[in-house]
Amino acid sequence: MTEQENKKSIRLFVLVTAFYWFSMYAYIPTFSPYIETMGASHKMVGLILGSYGFTQMLVRIPLGIYSDRINKRKIFVIIGIILSGISTLGMYLAQAPELILFFRALAGVSAATWISFTVLFSSYFADQEAARAIGIINASNKSGQVLGMLLGGVVAQLLGQRFPFLLAAGGGVAALFLSLNVAEKSSQKKPIKAAEIIEVAKNRSLLLLSLLAIIMMMIVHSTAFGFIPVVAKKLGAGSFQLGLLTTITTLPGILSSYLSGSVFTKKYGEKNTVTTGFILLAVSCLLVPLLNQLYLLYFNQILNGFAQGMILPILMGLSIKNVAAHRRGTAMGFFQAIYGLGMFAGPLLVGTISDFSSMKIGFLFIGCVGLLGACLSRIYQPEVKLNN
Repeated sequence: MTEQENKKSIRLFVLVTAFYWFSMYAYIPTFSPYIETMGASHKMVGLILGSYGFTQMLVRIPLGIYSDRINKRKIFVIIGIILSGISTLGMYLAQAPELILFFRALAGVSAATWISFTVLFSSYFADQEAARAIGIINASNKSGQVLGMLLGGVVAQLLGQRFPFLLAAGGGVAALFLSLNVAEKSSQKKPIKAAEIIEVAKNRSLLLLSLLAIIMMMIVHSTAFGFIPVVAKKLGAGSFQLGLLTTITTLPGILSSYLSGSVFTKKYGEKNTVTTGFILLAVSCLLVPLLNQLYLLYFNQILNGFAQGMILPILMGLSIKNVAAHRRGTAMGFFQAIYGLGMFAGPLLVGTISDFSSMKIGFLFIGCVGLLGACLSRIYQPEVKLNN
């Protein structure tokens, strides 16, 4: 592949990524309040939200291993996009929380293919540019989310809370059409063996990075993409305001995702950037019980979104930085499967705590989890790269 073709592939893949995440997030602003209108308890809402992470946790490791063995990524990108469309159409038609649970879990299977997105996109870059590649694709990810959630809020306000599911399906169609022209850039190295899979999973730095990702996903999926919209609705937010709130949360993450790999890590170091991100994320959670005005919640979520972008791209980049090229799908699969546990546990725990105590206590709990993440990030030490 020539340099010009490589640049073209990068631009096309950025568009595919943006439309894919548009389809995955267009309904998120009104999703948890919509489930509540069906009569679901906070625990059931948490279970539905968490199912997205649970299926990722089950699928991502075998998907990463298999994609490494056949040395193909594009096919899984296409499958992920198709599953996203099926899940959104299913949720549009669903009339009960139990069916919403099934199709949201299917969205998690779709999201499991994000491994293939990140590994294929990283293949367009040199090994030493892994952090930059992840920063770019995460910025594209966030851009699609922002546009989807903003338009989803508008559609929900004008047509009703079910119609963002159709909008999401439209984004999936666009992503599918573009993905057919994505270039496959396969590694010429031998496929990973069973012993190497075990060796990847035993990598101590990868284990710690995965634990930090669990903590981050616990926070993000129980707050910004979980119960923050419920809090906002209780403060008087309509569907458009819910869309605006999630957009305001995600927009700063685009900037910080880009800056994390190109500015923050160079000036302050990877460890310090991640630690600061966890502290800011924890503060944003601890402040929620004190907020009694919608506009204050908006400002708080700007902080939340910026902190997210400081953390995740660095963790993702580090997870494959010290892993040989032919093992990266397995390493990324392990990393993303493990953080699926956080997507599942966070909403379920906060929902259960909210049912038995109060939502304020739930937010205080998850804020303390963020402080734990800041402490654990201080002990990270990279391991030597394995090249065989």
